[in-house]
Amino acid sequence: MRIENLKFEESLRRYSAVLVLLVFVLINSVATPNFFQLSNLNNIIMQICPIILCSMGMTLVISTGGIDISVGSIMAISGVICALTMTGLGIFTGIIIGLLVGSVCGLLNGFFVGTLRLQAMVITLGMQLGIRGLAQVLCGGRDIYFNKLGLIGKEFAVIGNYKLLGFIPIQIVPIIFVSFFVWILVEKMVIGKQIQAVGDNLRSSVLTGINANKIYFFVYGLSGLFAALAGVFQSARIQVAAGSSLGQLAELDAIAAVVIGGTPMAGGKAHVGGTIIGALIMQMITLTCVMNNVPDEYAQVFKALIIVFAVYIQRSK
Repeated sequence: MRIENLKFEESLRRYSAVLVLLVFVLINSVATPNFFQLSNLNNIIMQICPIILCSMGMTLVISTGGIDISVGSIMAISGVICALTMTGLGIFTGIIIGLLVGSVCGLLNGFFVGTLRLQAMVITLGMQLGIRGLAQVLCGGRDIYFNKLGLIGKEFAVIGNYKLLGFIPIQIVPIIFVSFFVWILVEKMVIGKQIQAVGDNLRSSVLTGINANKIYFFVYGLSGLFAALAGVFQSARIQVAAGSSLGQLAELDAIAAVVIGGTPMAGGKAHVGGTIIGALIMQMITLTCVMNNVPDEYAQVFKALIIVFAVYIQRSK
């Protein structure tokens, strides 16, 4: 009987996220009008892009036993930097600078957590507040609307709303590329095993010759880069770079997606496919409430319940 219970718990832990996603799809297929229309599916892709990009970096960070709650603020400052620099240097250069700024923010997190051995929660919380404040200072406390930046602003806005083959949102490209890259990193490369080894047991991994400092630099740097990419695409899609609101609460959705997807908060294992499913669940909750005129407060409650459930079934880990 004990063995059967253990098998049931393991099956529940492994497939719970998939089951929850299927439940939401079934509910929406019945309760939500026009749920399977192409326009609705396109909206899902565009809106889930920043969640998945931030979640991929968060998966690597959490698998080391850390956390990064600065990703939303990195989205904001990258969008603002991109908007401010592209008017004088061009769109491509502006995007590159925005991505570099996000990467530097992530590397700073890695320095404090890895080299100085400071608590990730405290450091990334400080970075979250500082970076968000800096983003607001750079844009003068005002939102930067791309339609007021002339032709270059309108061209940049096209990037966020471009359709491949006339009907597939451009956001599908970074989603596939980043997800595939992280999956290859985790499953096929030595550094992916080292990342998970650091999260499983830091002392043992150091004794085996793994440079933990470089691992922390690497994962937090990637987290910053992916968050910056999310900020660029998000600001281009909504056609505004808002230092105060861009990426707000993105870190919570990213952490929730990772936890729901099965990556344990204690570290030691990264589930890339599970994170994608977790991100879909988070977006599905929001979509279900919006399309059925349910207040957003209820969506937050549903997300909280699912997070608690996900942590509960991981308790043995």
